Amino acid sequence: MSGRVVARNGFPEERPSRQINVILRSSEPPVVSQPQTQESEGQQVAGAKGNSQQQNLFHELQKELDGLVGLDHIKEFMFEIFALLQIAAMRSEAGLLSDPQVFHMVFKGNPGTGKTTVARIVAKMFQRMGVLSKGHLIEVERADLVGEYIGHTAQKTRDLVKKALGGILFIDEAYSLARGGEKDFGKEAIDTLVKAMEDQKNQFILILAGYSDEMDFFLATNPGLPSRFPIQMDFPDYSIDQLIQIAEGMVKERDYILMPQAILKIKQHLLHEKSETEHLFSNARYVRNVIERSIRQQAVRLLQQYSGGSPGKLELMTIRTEDLKLEKK
Repeated sequence: MSGRVVARNGFPEERPSRQINVILRSSEPPVVSQPQTQESEGQQVAGAKGNSQQQNLFHELQKELDGLVGLDHIKEFMFEIFALLQIAAMRSEAGLLSDPQVFHMVFKGNPGTGKTTVARIVAKMFQRMGVLSKGHLIEVERADLVGEYIGHTAQKTRDLVKKALGGILFIDEAYSLARGGEKDFGKEAIDTLVKAMEDQKNQFILILAGYSDEMDFFLATNPGLPSRFPIQMDFPDYSIDQLIQIAEGMVKERDYILMPQAILKIKQHLLHEKSETEHLFSNARYVRNVIERSIRQQAVRLLQQYSGGSPGKLELMTIRTEDLKLEKK
């Protein structure tokens, strides 16, 4: 994401967020079932096998979720959705009504807070649970949707929806579609998306993402939008300790290690950056850029230091304080 529109440009400073929480608990005693016939027992065995496979599926996805730093409420919500889909399948097998659910979502938060990563996991889970046929993610922004003349925007938007069928259409900085007012082609994109949500119902999932205040304003510009996105999730900024945890995870994935002094230097730098550039701080994305730059700087240092030979394995892995070229804004 780039840039942030502050309140004086028309976006409200505070708006209550809307979020659906699926509660799957009951204090009522369980219903005692009647003796089962041989046929119903066979169905139960088959159902139990299917449930076991779905449980194994979620355990796999849970490993991915557990690998994400923070986002505890997002992880809880993912299990709620999984439980909802499981129970809906059981209700259908038992001959009970199971109304189709609407899973279009709004992700609200600053850049680098895990929105795109979570969207990919959502796509994978919905595909394996049978909600989506393909489970792919099409990530777009305003420029991919809005055309240059009347009718061009609608066609571009329809083409992208077509590509997203069976998966998720993820629109980053979605609030930018409403910035130009009534005569802007962004409104044409919104209208086309709303129509597609009706015409291709349950064939794809639309996720709109962006800054919290801007997304609240965007939803308020069209009275029909909020009800079409019953799931709205907030992605909070990471704490400094969480960002350090992310940094350590990034270097570990690449077979590097951070010296304690290097960790301290990064922590002090993050404290400064977050206090000075709160509205533009890009969280994990910023940390990734710091780590990738330090790896490049380490390579330069090692080539200069060992011009006549090869460093040892430990030296090849180690990121030192001198490798961290951190610029204060």
